[in-house]
Amino acid sequence: MIARSQAVAQKEFWTGRSAPHYGLVMPFLPPMLPPGYRSQPATVDDVGAIRRLVADCERAVDGRVQTDAGSVAAVFARPGLALDSDTVLVRDRSGRLAAWAWVERHSEVDVHPNHRGRGLGAALLDWAGERALQAGSEGIVQTVPDSDDGTVALVRSRGYAPLVTAWLLEFPMPDEPSVPETPPGIVVRPLRAGDEPAVHLLVQDAFDEWQERRQSYAEWAKHTVDRPTFAPALSPLAFYDNQLVGAALSLDLPESDEGYVEQVAVRHDQRGRGIARQLLRHAFQSFHQTGRRCCTLWTHSDTGALDLYLRVGMKVRHSSTVFRKELRD
Repeated sequence: MIARSQAVAQKEFWTGRSAPHYGLVMPFLPPMLPPGYRSQPATVDDVGAIRRLVADCERAVDGRVQTDAGSVAAVFARPGLALDSDTVLVRDRSGRLAAWAWVERHSEVDVHPNHRGRGLGAALLDWAGERALQAGSEGIVQTVPDSDDGTVALVRSRGYAPLVTAWLLEFPMPDEPSVPETPPGIVVRPLRAGDEPAVHLLVQDAFDEWQERRQSYAEWAKHTVDRPTFAPALSPLAFYDNQLVGAALSLDLPESDEGYVEQVAVRHDQRGRGIARQLLRHAFQSFHQTGRRCCTLWTHSDTGALDLYLRVGMKVRHSSTVFRKELRD
């Protein structure tokens, strides 16, 4: 499996000095597959099958599932992605889904564990590079679990080089987590209907320090507040002088026995006051009260947030590397 973490997928690793032509529907470019497999573009009707495929891949790597139908739908809604030319499904002779891939600045390739070692990953990796070059990109990125030695070797053999590191962090909760004293002047409450536009602005402003492209409200919402698994009651917000200054957005994933925090953001002028720690502890406590005994989140080296999460008491469960390949001299 060549898989992205949800958090890393949010980052727009810019792949060229000029805008690539993703979103322009072009004739489907089929990958060169090994015998016994056939390919076709994905459609919106394939969301459920793709989610099951990715879930099986995640179980094989981590023993846990973090993908839901909403995360697949968010990929389909990327503003520069055309399903007919930027996605591919691979089926075996029986018609069962064996692999899939998409490309639009970032790229993802997922091969079902039962079909690994047959050349599908290499074929789809090459397809993604060809499609990116066709769209005018100067580079392409892939995210690979560091524990997957075979896939790491594969992407390196195709000319990919390390770009950033991503970590999945966990916070075990055998007992209900305590919440520290609220910083002076800060009021914390769960997200309510109507808060979403202000949260979007807060997140985009905070992420501007490392992301290279702001997300529109519609695109951001597909990854967060519009997902069926979004949990507003488990998503604390922080206010100072009646202004939003921090947010921790949580997902209640149906196939997971863990809590998951999708995004954490604090307004720049309010950092260093313990607001992020306060929000995370509120989220952890809320998840514990729903019966969860562990909470997780992703971060990566460009955010500079790893030390914060370690100070909160989180530990690194495993890591991935984002690799980049230059497509033009």
